Amino acid sequence: MIDPAALSLLAMVGIGLLGAGHCIGMCGGIATGLGLASGERPGRLVLGYNLGRVLSYGMAGVLVAALGYWGREYLALGPTLRIVAAIILILMGLYLADWWRVLVHLERVGSRLWRLIQPLGRRLLPVRSLPHALLLGMVWGWLPCGLVYSALAYAATAPSPWEGGLMMLAFGLGTAPAMVAGGFFSSRLRVLLQGLLLRRVMAVLMILLGVWTLLGVHGHGDHSGDHHGDHGHQPGMGEHRDALGEGAADQVQPASGVADEHQLQGHHHHH
Repeated sequence: MIDPAALSLLAMVGIGLLGAGHCIGMCGGIATGLGLASGERPGRLVLGYNLGRVLSYGMAGVLVAALGYWGREYLALGPTLRIVAAIILILMGLYLADWWRVLVHLERVGSRLWRLIQPLGRRLLPVRSLPHALLLGMVWGWLPCGLVYSALAYAATAPSPWEGGLMMLAFGLGTAPAMVAGGFFSSRLRVLLQGLLLRRVMAVLMILLGVWTLLGVHGHGDHSGDHHGDHGHQPGMGEHRDALGEGAADQVQPASGVADEHQLQGHHHHH
């Protein structure tokens, strides 16, 4: 039998994979900008950018899992956290399919934090070196994103902070194929991954996995205050919206290959 912790990591990879179309559609502009970057090895910038993004997810996972651990130990919120995580996963599925975009409001709340972090990204432009790409990727990881919030909600149910961090790293790994490839083939991937049928199939799978997580709450309600009991929770799956605006890809400067400041400022006007 597969270890529950391993299942949780696989579930988080799945969340990232299911949100691939959403990721490439919203963040394809910056990915393409780095893919076209000047220099002998533009691929290094793409990899550095995505590595920084995934590291930010890991840090956020440690934070929310620490809060979740505190809530379970002192407020007996274990079942509540799982219910919230399951509901957000279901809402994310509805969002991906364009059936109900209620998570837009959650992203708007996250935009307040982004306004504080955004100036750091502007200072790193233009990106012409691997360290700059890594740092800018770490800033990118905090963009308001419904998919990331869905993954964080699930990570909050982790038994410990470090396991929450691992779960978010696994989520980032799931988003990496689309985003790294998007650095070189953004327009082609956009057509493939944003097709209505494929997008809705992925959305339905995410909704079903959210329901699976919700159904697993009852069997673990007796362990809501037990740290060890949390290891046996049913895994669920939950994308980036790392939205940089509909015209992000058009804003790339082919000569320099780097996403300009407007790509970091205008991400949230998609709505």
